[in-house]
Amino acid sequence: MIQCKNVYKNFADKTVLSGVNFDIPAGEIFGLLGPSGAGKTTLIKILTGQLSFEAGSVKTLGKNVEILTGEDKKNIGIMMDEFGVYERFSCVENLQIFADIYGIPHSKIKETLKMVGLQDAMRKPAMNLSKGMRTRLQLARVFLHSPKLIFLDEPTSGLDPQTMKSIHKIILEKKETGVTIFLTTHNMEEAAALCDTVALLNEGVIVEMGAPQEICRKYNHQKKIKLHLSSGEDLELKHGKESATEISRLFEAGIIETIHSSEPNLETVFLELTGRKLQEDA
Repeated sequence: MIQCKNVYKNFADKTVLSGVNFDIPAGEIFGLLGPSGAGKTTLIKILTGQLSFEAGSVKTLGKNVEILTGEDKKNIGIMMDEFGVYERFSCVENLQIFADIYGIPHSKIKETLKMVGLQDAMRKPAMNLSKGMRTRLQLARVFLHSPKLIFLDEPTSGLDPQTMKSIHKIILEKKETGVTIFLTTHNMEEAAALCDTVALLNEGVIVEMGAPQEICRKYNHQKKIKLHLSSGEDLELKHGKESATEISRLFEAGIIETIHSSEPNLETVFLELTGRKLQEDA
């Protein structure tokens, strides 16, 4: 669905993307992880034909991005920042504008708002929506014309955990219909929950790429098992056969409350590779 080969992008004398490579098959959620300023939004604009680039090649929907037609772009949906929300218009009126642009019957609007959980707020002006409801409205706008490829740029930034989970459910349901999703985030829990493949982007360079769990296992240098006992004691044992007897003894004694392996998360891996956090402290 997307092929990005050795892409470079400069702004003035600063290189913001340096030799970026990846392929995204149809029906996959691909996550691009990196802190603010890493080049995530720039890459979306390149992949959707909004920005030119200095070197490399990009194919989107199987065609060189430079020659995408208007009809091709109707198969692309983009959610970025506050783009596409008209404050004084209701949810229905917002979608009517885009339905007219794409030649979509207004009868589909109610169905789309229901899909994202806004059926009870259809007549509410966008200016009166909570942040979570605004995100749902933006998703409705993206879903309205049934694109094959969707770009979501930090779709849950600033949302509370409960709202974030509900948005994740909507995104996964859309994936089940065969849609390909390109997601940018600096939230490693979001990436692990949603993405088939993640790429870690730092200062314009992809420093690691693969399935989230595989990346975490790859950088599991400690290989420890952590146990919390009913006495309140925490134990760390080596992840190997030499610990089997001790773990068995503790289980037989009925004093193990929790047991976990020590794989790092994506945040820890990114910190190891770059010396930076995915989400910089304010």
